[in-house]
This record gives sequence, C-alpha cells and structure tokens, in this order.
Amino acid sequence: MDSTHQLEELAINTVRTLSIDAVQKANSGHPGMPMGAAPMGHVLYSHYMKFNPKNPDWANRDRFILSAGHGCMLQYSLLHLTGFNVTIDDLKNFRQLNSKTAGHPEYGLIDGVDVTTGPLGQGFANGVGFAIAQKHLAARYNRPGFDLFDYKIYAICSDGDMMEGVTSEAASLAGHLELGNMIYLYDDNHISIEGATDIAFNEDVAKRFEAYNWHVQVVNDGNDLDALIIAVRNAKAETQRPSLIKVRTQIAYGSPNKVNTAGSHGSPLGADEIKLVKEFFGFDPEKSFYVPEEVDEFYQAAGKKGTDANEKWNELYAKYKEKFPELAAEYEQAQSGELPENWKDSLPVFAASKDKMATRQASGKVLNAIAASVPGLIGGAADLAPSTETNLKEYDSFTSEKRDGRNFHFGIREHAMGSALVGMALTKGVIPFGATFLMFSEYMRPPIRLAAIMKIRPIFVYTHDSIGLGEDGTTHQPVEQLISLRSIPNITVIRPADANETAHAWRVALEHKDGPVVLVFTRQGLPVLDQDKYGKAEGLEKGAYVLSDSEGTPDLILIATGSEVALIMDAQAKLKEEGIAARVVSMPSWELFEKQDAAYKEEVFPKAVRKRLAVETGSPLGWHKYVTDEGDIIAMTTFGESAPAEELYKVFGFTIDNVVGKAKALLGK
Repeated sequence: MDSTHQLEELAINTVRTLSIDAVQKANSGHPGMPMGAAPMGHVLYSHYMKFNPKNPDWANRDRFILSAGHGCMLQYSLLHLTGFNVTIDDLKNFRQLNSKTAGHPEYGLIDGVDVTTGPLGQGFANGVGFAIAQKHLAARYNRPGFDLFDYKIYAICSDGDMMEGVTSEAASLAGHLELGNMIYLYDDNHISIEGATDIAFNEDVAKRFEAYNWHVQVVNDGNDLDALIIAVRNAKAETQRPSLIKVRTQIAYGSPNKVNTAGSHGSPLGADEIKLVKEFFGFDPEKSFYVPEEVDEFYQAAGKKGTDANEKWNELYAKYKEKFPELAAEYEQAQSGELPENWKDSLPVFAASKDKMATRQASGKVLNAIAASVPGLIGGAADLAPSTETNLKEYDSFTSEKRDGRNFHFGIREHAMGSALVGMALTKGVIPFGATFLMFSEYMRPPIRLAAIMKIRPIFVYTHDSIGLGEDGTTHQPVEQLISLRSIPNITVIRPADANETAHAWRVALEHKDGPVVLVFTRQGLPVLDQDKYGKAEGLEKGAYVLSDSEGTPDLILIATGSEVALIMDAQAKLKEEGIAARVVSMPSWELFEKQDAAYKEEVFPKAVRKRLAVETGSPLGWHKYVTDEGDIIAMTTFGESAPAEELYKVFGFTIDNVVGKAKALLGK
C-alpha cells in the first residue's frame, strides 16, 4: 500500500473511531453504520464533493443528504474534520440537550447539513427536489461560459431507505425526469433493527433501479477505496440518468464481536468492544476523540479546495453580473427570500357577486395573475392540476427536455411530491408549491412535519376541503384533517372564505417565513363577499377579523372558516330579523390569529360576549378555545356520506335554520 493510500486508510479509521467514541459517550446512537460506511463518506468529502466550510450556504455547493440519518456521526465527524464550525466538543456533546449534534442531522442547527433527515426514505426523496431545483436554476440563469449552477446532489442511503415506499415514488419520478445530477450511494449492509434484512427484504435493488431508468453500479467491497473512487467518477460522467452505487458494506466493520450484527445498529458498542476496535485499526485503545495530525491536515486541505472553488465562482459571478445584469438582479432578489417590488399590484380584486366561485378557482386565477411578477414561483400537482386549478397557463411544464418549465407533474405520488417540495424549498431562488385534495394530505404527513421542524416554507395547496365535495363520499371527504394539520407546530393553515380572501391567502403565504403554509380551498362555489359593505378581506392576514358586525353590542358571535362563512352571514341576517344582534367573524387561520396582540384579540372576541357559535365542516376539536364554556360548535363528529352536497349540509346541520336554532338556544330564546 503506498503512502497516499495509507494516509487515506488512517483518515477513514479516524472517522470510524470518532463516531464510536461519540456514541459511547452519549450512551446512545448508531455506531455500526458509520463504521461500515466511512469509506463512502471519505470519498465524497475528500475526493468529489464541492463545498466551502467557511461559507456553508454557497449557492453552487454540492448538496449532501444522509438519508440514513441514524448514522449521523459519520457526517458530524466529517464536518468537523473538513473545517466546518463543528468542534471536537460538539462531537463529545452528541445527542445532548442544546447540542448542535442532534440524534439525526438537523438543518439550521449545524453548518453543513442541507436537510433534516430521520424518517427513512425522506432524505432520498428530498434529493429529487434538490435535483429539480438545480436543473431549474441552471436552465433559468446559466448562460454559455457561465455555468453558475452545476452542482450535484449526493446521498448515502440505507437498506431501510430502500424499503420505504416514498423511495420508490421518488426514484420513479427521478428516472422519468432524467435527473442526471443525482449520485446516491446505497449502504448495502444487510442489517436492520430486527436482524438480517432477508427476513423481510430480498429483492434485487439494482434491477429495480435499472427499471426506474437509473444508472446502476455495484461495488462488492465497501472498503475498496479505488472501486468507490471509480464508481463515483463514472456516476459524475453519467448526465442523462440519476446514479445509484450499490455498495456492499459490513455494519460495525472492525468490531470483532459485533460486525454484521443488529446489535451494532442502535446501541453503543461498549467500552471493552471499543478498545478492541481501536486495536484492530491500530489506534491507542486508551485515547478517545483522537485525530492524528496528518489526518487533520489531510481533511483541512480537502475543505480548503472548496474555499478556493467558491472564490473562483465569485469571480465568475462578478463577470456574469456585468454581462447579464437583469438576470443577476432577478436571481439576487429571488435568493434573498424577498419578493419583487410591487408584486402585490398584480393580485386580483374580485367584484362582489352572488354568482358563485369556488376558492380553488379563485386560487387558480390568483396564481396566474401573479406568476409573471414572481418568477421564482414554481409548482404543480399530484396528477390533479385540472381539479386543483394550479396550472400556470402561460408557462411550460418542467420535463427531461424543458428544464425552465414552471409547471410540475408529480404524478400520483403525493408522498414524494411533499418530500420533493422540501428539497425545492431548501434551494434559494425558488418558491415551490404542490397540490392535491385535502384528504390526501394524509399521504404527505412526514414531509409536512419535517418542513415544520426546519421552519422552511413550501406551500401545500389542498382543495376539495369538506363534505361539500359531495358524491365522492366518505373516502374523499376530509373531516379530521384540518385539526390534524393545525396541531403541527410551526405550520400555518389558511382556509379562506371567498375569492378575495383567497387572494390574500396567497399574499400571506408568499410573504410568510419560518414554516410551511397550508392553503385549503373548496371544490364548490361560494359567493364573493362585498368588500365595500363588509370587512376587508385583507383582514385575513390577522387570522380572524370582524366581517360583519351588529349595529349595537352583539348578543353573540358567529365564527366560521372557508365555505361556512357564507352560511353564518345568512344566519346573521335571519337572526337580525328576529331582533338578535350577531357579529360575524371570519377566522381563516388560527395560527395567524394567535400571533396578534391581546388588544386585537379582545377587539375581535370581546370577553364580555360569552355566547359564541363556531361553524366548520371539520372536527370540533380545538374550537372550544374560541367559543368559551358558554358557546357551542356545529361541526363534523362522524364521517360524511356519498350524496349531493346540498343534501349533506342538511343531514349534518350546516343550514341557516340549524345555525339560527343553535344561536337562539345559546341565548335561551
């Protein structure tokens, strides 16, 4: 073995020993995966990946995803060694309170982590979104001689990732779109928590991915450094198809008693076994968190290569800016996270009308009105664009041939769509949205939750929001979904009442930061409320506002969201005929309302008015906070039925007479 190979072997073994020391000190974690996969991580970070430890957010850096997030000590060790702001003390504080080095990689918590992974399959699918965004940015901004965006998406995946359904969805989409900027290494160690994977998993993964139109290579020995280097080189040369490199590894390689066992998957090796491992690799068994000087120099030099590459890119961008000032200005504005000046001027205002318009239709009109003013806005649907009204009519579709298209066809792959949106949202310069029916938000819950954890802002568009969709019946009529989504921290759910509230819902969504936004729209038509006669729809930005007040002090407050607002407006009029003064509050977003100060909350819901009635075609859970102990709720406590919407409203009590009757009962009349 020559001196270079000897140094690299020492470097790899240093990554292994750092990883097992951190897991042992925490008395928690997964030591086996970093021990087996260390050569893969080493090859990526020292030979191929383009990154700048001093500027972790460099726009043209390669993205790295540890989809097997349980093996995060592999990534943390490499981040520390290559010069990121990850100290040896951070490694020693692995999995401890307020540490950067959490039990799975977390975006925003530690430099060098591009996405929060954990639930298996998510990182794999996030990479598809990253790859889509890179292709789109390159098509929009690159020019001959100015390849501003030519970065790759690298990932390390596990057997568990390959078993998850979202991986199949995402791999199928990536192959169809010919995302040749993806290079995934599959840590094929044949071990999961319950033991050998063949108790549940024996398919030919290589053939499966070939069928998905992926470029597939096999490395039979995960410790064969030369074979790994050649495989990644081949993958970089393949630009038409995404690449999978299936690498046969040994979990806990170097551990005499735990190699190739499930016992090394999720438990520390133990102090005695760690000494044996260090002896196997030629390390002093009495030393912990030890980094040989030559290894430190080797990895620091690898990090320095990226710093130099970043500086050259800066020079290229400066020349680009001189030659293409308008494009540069557009990109700088887009990547800043701020919206173009005067973009709101393109928001439509809808005239009051009794002719009904579904909020999904209004949403489509808003999207198409603002698309030209917000060039970073891109998105699509899970095979439902005609139903969700999310097609940008003046723009092409994103395809394997047309990378600057702004309409995306995710296919009937809701889970992969949600995960791809996360990767897209983590790419500065684009604002992604994805649409399906509210019922199918169930298929998207993991990426929604992870987006909320990361406090990033994909926009999830959900239509067909209630029993109002009618004949499709219980399987498609959402009941528990609104409260389920509202229960997720850092999320903002908006259910507008008419076309003008819909316009402001999109305005708020685009201006929002620090978490995903869920827009919920109707299938059925709703009247467009009179902006001059009633409260202005811009009140939506505060979550709740007085839409129609009583002439004097109200006897009670009627509260609703979405399609039920028109219902309580009609009920208010009938109550007035009977001498009962009711205030109507449109409450499209609980989360936005909770951000308001106490004075505004008192203005909308005076403590003195204890009689309140909330009306929503969803679960009653959560509404008790707003109706008080002297109020009531008209909501869904069962699943719906298959019938025309008008009949369903009568059956479930969403009628003027029932609202009026409940209101009078509250008042003892």
